[in-house]
Amino acid sequence: MHNFSRRDLFKAGLAASAGSMMAAGPLAFSAGAEVPEPTSGGEAGKPYRAAWESLKRCFTPQWLQEGKFGIYTHWGVYAVPAQGPNCTWYSHNFYMNPRGPERKHQEATYGPLAKFGYKDFVPLFKAEKFDPEQWAELFKKSGARFAGPVAEHHDGFSMWDTKYSEWNAAKMGPKRDVVGELAKTIKAQGMKFVTAFHHAENWFFFPTWDKRYDCSDPRYSGLYGMIHPQGQRPSKAFLDQWKGKVVEVIDKYGPDMLWFDFGLELVTESYKKELLAYYYNKAVADKKDVVVTYKWHHLPPGIGVNDLELGQEPHLTYHEWITDTSVDNQGAWGYVEGAGFKSVTNLITNLVDRVSKNGYLLLNVGPKADGTIPDEAQQRLLGMGKWLAINGEAIYGTTPWIIAAEGPTQLAKEGAFNENNDLRFTPQDIRFTVKDDTLYATILAWPGASVLIKSVAMQGTQIGLYPSEIASVTLLGDGKPLHWEMKGNGLFVEMPKEKPCEHAFVLKIARKSPF
Repeated sequence: MHNFSRRDLFKAGLAASAGSMMAAGPLAFSAGAEVPEPTSGGEAGKPYRAAWESLKRCFTPQWLQEGKFGIYTHWGVYAVPAQGPNCTWYSHNFYMNPRGPERKHQEATYGPLAKFGYKDFVPLFKAEKFDPEQWAELFKKSGARFAGPVAEHHDGFSMWDTKYSEWNAAKMGPKRDVVGELAKTIKAQGMKFVTAFHHAENWFFFPTWDKRYDCSDPRYSGLYGMIHPQGQRPSKAFLDQWKGKVVEVIDKYGPDMLWFDFGLELVTESYKKELLAYYYNKAVADKKDVVVTYKWHHLPPGIGVNDLELGQEPHLTYHEWITDTSVDNQGAWGYVEGAGFKSVTNLITNLVDRVSKNGYLLLNVGPKADGTIPDEAQQRLLGMGKWLAINGEAIYGTTPWIIAAEGPTQLAKEGAFNENNDLRFTPQDIRFTVKDDTLYATILAWPGASVLIKSVAMQGTQIGLYPSEIASVTLLGDGKPLHWEMKGNGLFVEMPKEKPCEHAFVLKIARKSPF
């Protein structure tokens, strides 16, 4: 089976250029700060206008800076066939590639495509076991500080009660307002609410121009998208609907984060600017702190938190960034029968690595069509929560230190799609965060009797830590003072005999004035 990334498939679908993957600057509005005065052309009470120079005056909210870790879900009609490697692109592939494995599986299982199209999966998407309270409770126990669903994927099926199309989860399939129900339960657990939008890609996702398929039937345009010639730019009607759906979700459910997929590239600038101005001005009115994320250069620098799909920065960055990755180990995103899962160790060490380099983590889970979250995924999320219950003070509310990392294990590539599930960290791999006068050194594999932290030693003009600066060294989960000694090549620490947890181990270095 071919293992295409979403970016590869996006490029194939529209023949679009990838653009640079240099990260943009930080964003978001923080209502807790002083509200800026309207710039030229602005209105009283609406300080943000639809201009990049106005929108750029936002900054990242404190809840994201402190929370670091969130969970979102890819759940929709595509959970019914549950085929991959990436199940969210299964339908695109069986329409667009007649000789591909997806078409072969589709017709062998459900019959000729002319008689059974993607729309025919909708009645099979029943979600009979969907429990939004259980989902929210699981996310909370996992240590997430923000969470939410994909509101609409490329397939055009809205997961909320929308006025723009009858093809939505409230009127068809589950006949439940999934976004609305999760908004209530996630907020009730004290987490910030995320909604993810992929629906711009609906413009090219199905071959609406091909008369052989049901995609070209106007009766189904609410799902498959507006009929248009292949390769044509998105129409005004399509862009009006794209924007209208996001505004509807903002107004009905009050998301704290809007997350946008690659399709944002398809949206002309004026619509993006108008949408962001609306979102930020409503945040001002509602006294909310909100944030927007985007990929590649689909917003100008400084107008969002840049997202690296299945990727991470190899070094400490000046800008903030976020990763969307998945608990499965193949980029399936939604539920795929037989897909494997990353280990808890992999998930935790990658969270630690990202946070140390000025990043955040948005971890995906793919529920089954009946609304249950696979046991394997639940086990991994709860494993993360167990680790964070002991070591969370080295993650939540921290900032990166002046040095992010030391150790031999390095990523082979930079940017998006550089994840390496086979990466194995050693006891020499250490990541740093800081809070107040405390330096946290997270050792990514158990070191045994002792560990040497080299980054705190004096190295040329890098002065490191003075020995008199260290008040104490303890291990989170153990708490007892540890014997330490500052040597010429680093800080030597004797470790306890027993591990206080699994997966990664945090030394808490309490500091004071060295003089």
